[in-house]
Amino acid sequence: MTTSPITLPGILFVWTSADPEHELDFNRWYDREHVEERVRIPGFVSGTRYQSVRGPRKYLGLYRTVSLDAFQTPDYFKAFGQQTPWSVTNLQRMVDPMRRVCAIEAETGMGTGAWLAVLRLGAQAIGQDAEAVVGMAALGTTLLQIDGVISTRLLTPDANLSGPLQAEQKEGRVLDPIFLIDASSEAAAVAAVNEASALGLDAAEAAILQLSWQLREADLQAA
Repeated sequence: MTTSPITLPGILFVWTSADPEHELDFNRWYDREHVEERVRIPGFVSGTRYQSVRGPRKYLGLYRTVSLDAFQTPDYFKAFGQQTPWSVTNLQRMVDPMRRVCAIEAETGMGTGAWLAVLRLGAQAIGQDAEAVVGMAALGTTLLQIDGVISTRLLTPDANLSGPLQAEQKEGRVLDPIFLIDASSEAAAVAAVNEASALGLDAAEAAILQLSWQLREADLQAA
């Protein structure tokens, strides 16, 4: 008897800054159209927005899915290929965007924190094996011992699905794994980054972000 492979949940990771001249409309578009539009796609579970207090880009959008299959459906291709005029306008206002479609691996803890630390693991981590994934899960378990750290996730980009946005830098683009740490306070997020660094992870460029808001598929069903 053969065993079916485990289907990992997926996540769309979009990190960007915005043209300051049109930032108000950019955020209005995200909050009033874009997040809901994406979460309504079958297979999408939630859409969550963050704003950086430390990091190279100002806004992060995380869209969790049941699996990577959600990014290969006619509904997704329709939403991605037939943008509204408001979307077309604001996608062009993105500055230094970074788009990744990832499998979520090595999850520890549970819940969404008010604060998020984002650590890119670097080009040297590409092609990490199962042993490396186990190691990141062990790191997550260690970080959960810090008061205020509630969950961690390892994101592994899918090269075929992580096509760049129009304004994204193509030259030297690296699809390295990303480690997320959810925390209930900024201090806890910073403490987790420091601990990760002490345990051998290069956390010098870690970003710290604050939760803006989250929309879940269940919220749309209840509306």
